[in-house]
Amino acid sequence: MPESETIPTRSELNEADRWNLKRLFPSPAAWEEALISWDAMVGRIEGFKGSLGTSKAGFASALGLYRDFGMLEERLGYYAHLRQTEDEGDNESRGRFARFMMASTKAQEAWAWFVPEIQALSEAFVSSCLADPSFADFSVFLKKLLRMKPHVLSEREERILALQAESEQTASEAFSLLTNVDLDFGMVDTPAGKRPLSQSSFISFMRDGDRGLRSRAYAQFYQAYDSHKNTLAALYAGSAKLDKYRAKVRNYPSARAAALFPDDVSETVYDNLVGTINANLGALHEYYELRRRALKLDSLRHYDTYVPIVAEAKARHSYAQAVSLVCDALAPLGEEYVSTLRAGLETGWVDRYESKGKRSGAFSAGSFSGDPYILMNYKEDVLHDVFTLAHEGGHSMHSWYASRANPFLCYNYTIFEAEVASTFNEQLLFHHLYERADSDELRASLVNARLDDLIGTLYRQTMFAEFERRSHEMLEAGVPLTVDALRSEYRALQRKYFGPALVFEEVSDLECLRIPHFYNAFYVYKYSTGVSASIALAEGLRGGGAKEREAYFAFLRSGGSRFPIESLRLAGVDMSGPAPIEAACCEFKRYSAELKRLLRL
Repeated sequence: MPESETIPTRSELNEADRWNLKRLFPSPAAWEEALISWDAMVGRIEGFKGSLGTSKAGFASALGLYRDFGMLEERLGYYAHLRQTEDEGDNESRGRFARFMMASTKAQEAWAWFVPEIQALSEAFVSSCLADPSFADFSVFLKKLLRMKPHVLSEREERILALQAESEQTASEAFSLLTNVDLDFGMVDTPAGKRPLSQSSFISFMRDGDRGLRSRAYAQFYQAYDSHKNTLAALYAGSAKLDKYRAKVRNYPSARAAALFPDDVSETVYDNLVGTINANLGALHEYYELRRRALKLDSLRHYDTYVPIVAEAKARHSYAQAVSLVCDALAPLGEEYVSTLRAGLETGWVDRYESKGKRSGAFSAGSFSGDPYILMNYKEDVLHDVFTLAHEGGHSMHSWYASRANPFLCYNYTIFEAEVASTFNEQLLFHHLYERADSDELRASLVNARLDDLIGTLYRQTMFAEFERRSHEMLEAGVPLTVDALRSEYRALQRKYFGPALVFEEVSDLECLRIPHFYNAFYVYKYSTGVSASIALAEGLRGGGAKEREAYFAFLRSGGSRFPIESLRLAGVDMSGPAPIEAACCEFKRYSAELKRLLRL
């Protein structure tokens, strides 16, 4: 979609540029019918209560209902969620998702007895079930479930928690509505006329070569956040309080411990990441000084940290060209991977362009029954969006392989693993473009883009992770998360990570109030561990052959059948120690030195 003066409405987009959700449901009416059927299944749940330990056949039937119920729930939830992201302000879509959440709350209440009753089964009975071939589809689920036993409450308590599920979405929903729908960022004066400023277009302004334009857009963007800072701080504090509450009622020592336990990831892994990155901040500081010199600036401002240093980075790529670039770069993964991805990107997986009310950013939503859909806000003048397409395509292909190799109850991989598959694709795309570059100017622009992507995934996400760790520590120590307290902590991190080369604006620390991932606490560190693992795996594939490729596919196919540290060991990288993080930092240093050489600075 070419850049225009106004953001189009949903109806103004070509059908080919929108995702095709018919693999989930052929129509909204079909979704409504399925919701009724799903709600009717709730009536069957009570019939199994109190009988799980009476016979293996009865237990298997109950697990079968749980599986089938969950499969339909996933389809219903994904469809409602995806339709809502098309236009966050659309009342029909919001109503559909709200009705799904109400039905889901009712369902969770009906299932509240299920997990506690499984936890109470005798070890001998469960062992005999696990040894029975008829339980093959349930074995991984049961083993992981039994591991959670210290944190599962009584039936009555689980029922109370289930009743809270709908209200627990309030903070994140209010944040999304406020930032994506209600906040009016206005129009920005440009040499070509007025252009709309939005969550999605903000990055385009920050990458514009006109420094005055960047400065105006930055000030205008954060002015909107400044006018709502107390509300935004209250929403984030409410979300963090909910994290604290959940951890306490489930007998975890902290919110962070609660978030890491299901993946069997030690808190040491988290601390290794933060500690290793902190020990390697010198290279990042040197890069920002290099950036200041390359841009010929007396002082580097926050709005100067995204603009490409080399002009060639502003080259345009149509969506079709981006698909071709991505698929060519991923050729080392073989015909099946590439042909499947190409077909998906071209025919129905992707919602491609920005429209009014559409959720900002990008994501992949892979499910067991539907296609692995991708939301984009693709901009032809942003090279980073080509890498984003490769990134989200990695997620989607991970879902494609995992759903075909595992039963429903253990197909879904963790976010820890997901960020490997996505950044792995970015690694291959970078090397593909760099090796075919025909000038030092183009090589410099690609290295610059790669450095900035590494900053975004390795350093920036670790800064976010450190902020989340600190904010939750404050709350758990009884320190209120006021807007001033949050901004003070974030400003200290900005100064530490960006170093002496950067001069901040008074509003720069308001960035901590606009990060959507903070509403899914202790999520962002996985971007940093993921890119570190992917760097190691991509280098292994590029320097190896069939053996390395098959090890990588074994990782993709493992889905949720293993814990993430174990599945990554299967692929050939050990994330339990700091070595992969240190190697990623060394790669950043090499790229930075290469850019300095290419720019002759």
